[in-house]
Amino acid sequence: MADIKIPALGESVTGGQIAKWHFKNGDFVKVGDILLTLETDKVAAEVTAEAAGTLSIAKQPGDDVVIGDVVGQIAEGAAPAVEKAPEAPKPAPAAASEPKPEAKPTNITEFKVVPKPEPTPEPAAKPAPSPEGRITRKKMTPLRKKIADQLVSAQRTAAILTTFNECDMSNVMALRSKLQDAFVAKNGVKLGFMSFFIKAVVEALKAVPQINVRVEGDEIVHQHYYDIGVAVGTERGLIVPVLRDADQKSFAELEQDILGYAKKAKDGKLQVSDLTGGVFTISNGGVYGSLLSTPIINPPQSGILGMHSIQQRPIAVDGQVVIRPMMNLALSYDHRVVDGKEAVTFLIRVKECIENPARMLVGA
Repeated sequence: MADIKIPALGESVTGGQIAKWHFKNGDFVKVGDILLTLETDKVAAEVTAEAAGTLSIAKQPGDDVVIGDVVGQIAEGAAPAVEKAPEAPKPAPAAASEPKPEAKPTNITEFKVVPKPEPTPEPAAKPAPSPEGRITRKKMTPLRKKIADQLVSAQRTAAILTTFNECDMSNVMALRSKLQDAFVAKNGVKLGFMSFFIKAVVEALKAVPQINVRVEGDEIVHQHYYDIGVAVGTERGLIVPVLRDADQKSFAELEQDILGYAKKAKDGKLQVSDLTGGVFTISNGGVYGSLLSTPIINPPQSGILGMHSIQQRPIAVDGQVVIRPMMNLALSYDHRVVDGKEAVTFLIRVKECIENPARMLVGA
């Protein structure tokens, strides 16, 4: 009998919650089969079978477990032989039915009795709805609990302030449309807006290095690298995979990284290392239709940029009112270490990069 134990899941992860068993109690499993998915406060991990045999489940979905817990067992042995079901006996041929004799006419008069219709019963009164049926209780997953704790911690410990601006998306949309076919043919991925904003954020962090810091106790730690987190909404909750050394990567490499993280998030394959170490975060609420928001910083980072939906709006250009595709931008920052002047300068630099995207492509 082989025990199924919760394995070590990485640094700082001590346990989690069973999200799903991929086999039923009594099923035969093979070595390497994915037995269950474990939800932690960082990633979803999969536990595989280390022996072949019949599965016996001890812990159910929703149960909390820690590293080393036995959640089931495998009775080792070969797969049971599949017995062939016996063939059903063939039905005997039906005997030819004999013709029924014809009824003889009779002179007796027949009287047909019509039964009196029964009264229709009144419909029963509908039972009052049960209070329990109006709500559903569901235990908070470790990831959702971690998100809640992080957000509350950020608002409790940081002095969060948000500044706003808007950018004209005309040029970046035109450039993206012009380059799209050649970009896809060469790189196998589409050129999206996110890579432009990642590059713009890198340029803004270089221009305003005071935002590329974190607070550790009573010290301010200046970071001289550009690992940018991109917030992604999943069924499990909001996660922030980190694009390493974004300053050194091309637009194509950034788009490939984003696509790769999206697939890993969908498949539950993200690792703890994928989510740690970012210096700044970008959150795109515009994909859900958000027009304006005040994003909450991701501790211990000191800033987060919120993107929003693109809307056709009238603006003044050279003394004329024109209609342009506009996006609202929001920068939330930790006012303990970032002053208002620095925050506004940062956001204006992002706006300039987006409104003049060709300069980012050539590194000007």
